[in-house]
Amino acid sequence: MDTTVVCGLLGSGKTTFIRNILRYAREKTVVLVNDFGATGIDGEVLSAGGVEAVELPSGCICCTLKFDLITTIQRITKKFSPERLVIEPSGVASPSAVLEALDTAGIGAASVVGIIDAVEFSELYESGMYGSFFQDQIENSDIILVNKIDLANEALIAAAERMVGSINPLAVLVRSVNAELSIPLPEPPKQRQVRQGNCHFHFDTVTFRLRRRVGFAAISRIFEDIAGGLYGTVARAKALINTSDGPYRFDCVYGKVDRERFSKDVTDSRIVIIGELLDRQALERVLLSGE
Repeated sequence: MDTTVVCGLLGSGKTTFIRNILRYAREKTVVLVNDFGATGIDGEVLSAGGVEAVELPSGCICCTLKFDLITTIQRITKKFSPERLVIEPSGVASPSAVLEALDTAGIGAASVVGIIDAVEFSELYESGMYGSFFQDQIENSDIILVNKIDLANEALIAAAERMVGSINPLAVLVRSVNAELSIPLPEPPKQRQVRQGNCHFHFDTVTFRLRRRVGFAAISRIFEDIAGGLYGTVARAKALINTSDGPYRFDCVYGKVDRERFSKDVTDSRIVIIGELLDRQALERVLLSGE
């Protein structure tokens, strides 16, 4: 079974990347998704495209869910017998610990695809706010997508590439738009020295389930307020919601809000918000009022 770990900071484009590669996959593939929240969203997003997706929500697979990761992989192997397993750790999990868990599970060598946001990477890396996370991700990646180049100027893109190259000169760098990979997935290295880093960040996380249909304009306004910092410092917010205009996927990454119509009705409308100093009570008032 070929195994690929797809890593990257919150909102870098991991789920989009996986959706892209699965469109052209010929081998039987299962995706294991770990969302950093009490309820998962990415698993349903992938499943909507006909992908066999298994979720491990509510925790981080590089620490609190490491045993669950191992047993889930064993269950996937037995139930689906996939030719390829794609693992999407949460955007706050370091790949070094995931690689160690895979070794414990007896999976063998895995290839690692790292994804960075060309717009945000240089500033975030130089600020040091994510500690050794980027170091861990880049040092352990075989190929690195410098994603969202359509949103960044050449100076930002070149700076990101210089920083990545200085950390891991052996990694293959590929510029991408919408996380499209223009070359084949890498083969796992015959030998890998796993570079250790921090396991994950201790972000606050709030999760809400919305039992009523929400007005599209209202939830759009809430996401704009989230992006503007009204409820704390939000690194990522995402939601699948049945709105008055139909089912929608909402996404907020570092002050940027995206809305995309979802391909089917959402069975369980929900929102996950990840960040620091989150105002849980204010969020609960605005999201759950009237339920």
